[in-house]
Amino acid sequence: MAKASSAIPFAGIPFPRSEYEHRQKRVLEAMARADLDALLVTAHGHLRYLTGYDGLGGYFMPFPLILVPRQAPTYVVREYEVNGVRAESCIDEVVGYIQQQDFAKVCADVLRRYGLENGRVGFELGCWNLAPADVGALQAQLPNLKVVDATRLVTSVSVVKSELEIKIMREAMAMTDLAMRTFQGALRDGVTEAEVAASIHYEIRNAGGDDVRMVSLGFGERNKLPHGKPTRHPLRTNEPAMIEVGGTKHGYAAGLVRSAVLGRHPEAESLHALSEEALEAAIAAIKPGVTAGEVDAAGRKVIERSRRPEVFRHRTGYQIGLNWGERGNLSLEPGAVDILQSGMTLHMPFILFSESGYLFGCSENVLVTERGAEILSQTPHTLYRA
Repeated sequence: MAKASSAIPFAGIPFPRSEYEHRQKRVLEAMARADLDALLVTAHGHLRYLTGYDGLGGYFMPFPLILVPRQAPTYVVREYEVNGVRAESCIDEVVGYIQQQDFAKVCADVLRRYGLENGRVGFELGCWNLAPADVGALQAQLPNLKVVDATRLVTSVSVVKSELEIKIMREAMAMTDLAMRTFQGALRDGVTEAEVAASIHYEIRNAGGDDVRMVSLGFGERNKLPHGKPTRHPLRTNEPAMIEVGGTKHGYAAGLVRSAVLGRHPEAESLHALSEEALEAAIAAIKPGVTAGEVDAAGRKVIERSRRPEVFRHRTGYQIGLNWGERGNLSLEPGAVDILQSGMTLHMPFILFSESGYLFGCSENVLVTERGAEILSQTPHTLYRA
């Protein structure tokens, strides 16, 4: 682990400082193309991407990272979190404020210091962690400030992974595959969701991995709940089971959906077969130069041909990596015009709804390469029969 300028044990940044400086440079280049004088980064995932700090100290106050050409990046944070930001980020210029009502004045003072009273400044208006009241308070301090929606700017850079990030994604996927093997090996009559979840966490810790993100785990009738959390509900013979889980490494997640049937369950089996076909069609459409909407359309056509269009009620997939996902990131959805590039990592969950309400399906986490899509998982997405 690369160390920040801190003597605090185990504090530091996960990657070399040069990695973050390279990311910041690319964001500054994107700002120049957007004709921005400055950018306020407030989304937690984007803050972590650019600084190493997870941003979680900003759970009820904004924590903007201010990027200005030819100036050192400046982090405006709660005074309570200043030591943590200094120790766990690559940012040297940290400015603190104490109460929420102090934020606008302190942040405005920083912008004035850089001569931005009349500047054209980008804000992540479509992301989490920035409230309209925060923007309004800043505008009250700087009435001539030109607020520009820059929701997609950091995404346009972070969507293409570096070789170091791809290595980390592969390590995270190795833990996801271990979680899936544990899930499949634990299925038997009477085992509970909580027992399976505990086994997964134990195996990951035993292997020295970071903890996993358990997005969903459901048995039987509880497969009708989206994002259901593990309970003491048991699996019975001739029932379906589905899990969505992601191994993590330095905050990078490699999510995956896998399904199983203990015995036989014709309704779930039919749904899974359609999910597999749609997923494979979408994966086959992936290559640099195609649009996100074209990939979505390839999978959606399979669903439409099945004459069961009502089973598919969401998008085909999304950009994945740091923080699993961030509002405003690239999305594989109808009409999306984002162009796929080599180095992107995408999660593609085809979770379908049966007529009686079951949610069932599979996904893949893929790397876009010059030759097409590389599937990162070693666990087949075919239905597992226990």
